[in-house]
Amino acid sequence: MPEFRKRGKEMVDYVADYLEKIEKRQVFPDVEPGYLRPLIADSAPQDPESFEDVFKDIEKIIMPGVTHWHSPYFFAYFPAASSFPALLADMLCGGIGCVGFSWLETVMLDWLGKMVNLPEEFLAGKDGQGGGVIQGSASEATLIALLAARTKTIRQVQSEKPELTEAEIMGRLVAYASDQAHSSVERAALIGAVKIKSVPSDETFSVCGSALKKVLDEDKAAGLIPFFFCATLGTTSCCSFDKLLELGPICNKENIWMHIDAAYAGSAFICPEFRHLLNGVEFADSFNFNPHKWLLVNFDCSAMWVKKRSDLIGAFKLEPLYLQHHHQESGLVTDYRHWQIPLGRRFRSLKLWFVLRMYGVKGLQEHIRKHIRLSHQFEHSVLQDERFEICAEVVLGLVCFRLKGSNEVNEALLKSINDAKKIHLVPCHLREKFVLRFAICSRTVESTHIKFAWQHISQLATDLLKTWGQNHHQQ
Repeated sequence: MPEFRKRGKEMVDYVADYLEKIEKRQVFPDVEPGYLRPLIADSAPQDPESFEDVFKDIEKIIMPGVTHWHSPYFFAYFPAASSFPALLADMLCGGIGCVGFSWLETVMLDWLGKMVNLPEEFLAGKDGQGGGVIQGSASEATLIALLAARTKTIRQVQSEKPELTEAEIMGRLVAYASDQAHSSVERAALIGAVKIKSVPSDETFSVCGSALKKVLDEDKAAGLIPFFFCATLGTTSCCSFDKLLELGPICNKENIWMHIDAAYAGSAFICPEFRHLLNGVEFADSFNFNPHKWLLVNFDCSAMWVKKRSDLIGAFKLEPLYLQHHHQESGLVTDYRHWQIPLGRRFRSLKLWFVLRMYGVKGLQEHIRKHIRLSHQFEHSVLQDERFEICAEVVLGLVCFRLKGSNEVNEALLKSINDAKKIHLVPCHLREKFVLRFAICSRTVESTHIKFAWQHISQLATDLLKTWGQNHHQQ
């Protein structure tokens, strides 16, 4: 393997240089859609090309179209985690090339579950009925939970009312989520072929118990069968938190599967001062968050736990002869092919093992706390400028803000920010307001980057309001 040894070192050097100097790159590309096709051949080469030719085309062809998510000037969406322990683990994963390694994954999900102080029922332990699994994304975790809940409910209803066909039951099933929930919940219902309804959130953009109960009572009176509720902790729009302590008992009483989507916010629960945001998880049937967002584990690594693994296995277990093995009924092996949509899976637990050992809980806690400090620094700057307003409580690493005034002026401000390409932001709608989201994302972001971002936004706002006032006065 001398060629691999040589080229591998070159690639490691390139990646290290890229990450060390990423601050010097323009965060958002200048290219237009379709730029790539004229730069590459119409079809794959018949003869092999050299590594040197491929390598030089990285900067020439690929990098001009890349948005640099790990730049300290990237403040859009939510963090996309990255760290050198995770990168090295991914390299090892590719080198080993096996289909997952269940034992390490089981232990790593117990480690992670203990870090966020999950109830014992969610852990595999020695004889646990629950346990954790690494999915590819929070979208997959929500889909898995909804499909398992659907299967469980259909079987329960059929046992109580055998005269009903599966199709008749399916036609009456209803899932629920907040009007602030991620679109992936609606997509899960679409794939699962069930109805889904939005539960209205309150003035804090959170769903409370009374709002859910009202919708449930109406639907049950109409002959529908509520079976699934997705609670969100840390919504994408504004990082709001549904009220688990009110919602959980209602779901348990009504025999509704409660799934918790904490894709972004879940990482913060490793810090004791933020663990109260997870209070009420004891009522849930499943819980999910993404270490690949905020816990320095590169994509993909979405951690999902269930109280009863039998609910997943009962929904997805198939046993063709070519997949059977002599340990499958021993109770000693967790067969994760019954916990997920795909059959194959990467050895993703290696990334968790490397990161958790090489950072330690304290190192990861400091990373989370640093981001939250920086978000409050930005919030403070916004509050000092009377032209702006904060639109939602700043709890973790996201600040929702806007210019006081019309949606149109805020749309214009966002366009000027992103057109300048010095920083990158994305918007959201809160009720009828167009709002700018400022998320602390990069592992390497510092206070100086936050100061620069605010000064840049403030100056663009000044320039915009001068021309905006003149244009509207002329109109």
